Amino acid sequence: MDQMKTGRFIAQCRKEKGLTQFQLGELLGITDRAVSKWERGLSLPDASIMQELCDILDITINELFTGERLEHMENYNKKAEENLLEMKKKEEAANRQLLRMTNVIGAMSAAVFLMGVISLIREGRLENMVGWNRQPPTVEFVVALIAALGGLFYAGEVERKAGYYKCAHCGHEQTVGTGTFFNSLHIGRTHYMKCPECGKKSWQKKVLTKDD
Repeated sequence: MDQMKTGRFIAQCRKEKGLTQFQLGELLGITDRAVSKWERGLSLPDASIMQELCDILDITINELFTGERLEHMENYNKKAEENLLEMKKKEEAANRQLLRMTNVIGAMSAAVFLMGVISLIREGRLENMVGWNRQPPTVEFVVALIAALGGLFYAGEVERKAGYYKCAHCGHEQTVGTGTFFNSLHIGRTHYMKCPECGKKSWQKKVLTKDD
């Protein structure tokens, strides 16, 4: 999607409807500055108001994405496929970036935990914590443990929200809740879960986009 082209198209359609940026913003429940950013190619409308914007401007979603009116069905279908493919590529790239981030967070959490263990070794408490004369852990270890667990939880949440899980039986692709994600058996990014579509359990692999 060419943001500059889409922005010019929004401005053109708005003027054709005799609306100011302020009036269009009022109809959508947003500020005129947000409309101005669209028209200057600095941002795009949120998905939650795209359909309402198209209804007001009397255009289709595909025309909004393309930045021009599509009169012939052949051109319309071609542009629709191109836009869908581009959206899939962007979704895949975004989800891939999120999954890379989980690796970084996991490594940082492990490093923080290791620092906590080192603090125990320095204080000579590591053996005493598990021996008969148990001593409380150092403050540094407790802080490191909490930070590491928090980091791992956050990494798990990022992974859960990035992409979908595909049922090995019927191919249904689903997003899962926090409880299901953390309570399920898993190997890497493959989780053993029940499919809401066919009702069977299987090892569901992570996929970055849905197959429509």
